[in-house]
Amino acid sequence: MPLLFVYGTLLEGERNHRLLDGSHRVGAALTRKGYALLDCGPYPALVEAGAGRVHGELYVVSPPLLLRLDEFEEHPTLFERRPVALERAPRAWAYFLPGSEDPGLPRIRGGRWRGRTPR
Repeated sequence: MPLLFVYGTLLEGERNHRLLDGSHRVGAALTRKGYALLDCGPYPALVEAGAGRVHGELYVVSPPLLLRLDEFEEHPTLFERRPVALERAPRAWAYFLPGSEDPGLPRIRGGRWRGRTPR
């Protein structure tokens, strides 16, 4: 079963968490260094950039659920699902902002969506 790393509105207690119904929460997770969280207003975006880490949660999801989440995240247009490197956990899928150029969005200090403070 696929593992999914979530870091924003899919987190437990956040407005879109209900979309993970039927999944199994493994627990809190942290990316390895080399990632940043951008503030897109109503939601965050994960990018490979800098030396930071991003905090989130890890879930076991079924392949059909993963496909439904792809639709919700508008993969591969709005977000792109690809592997993310995590600390103390196997590789998992995550939704990234596509492209490699800096979109000029503010970074979220500390890589935490909850209690966020843009830089």
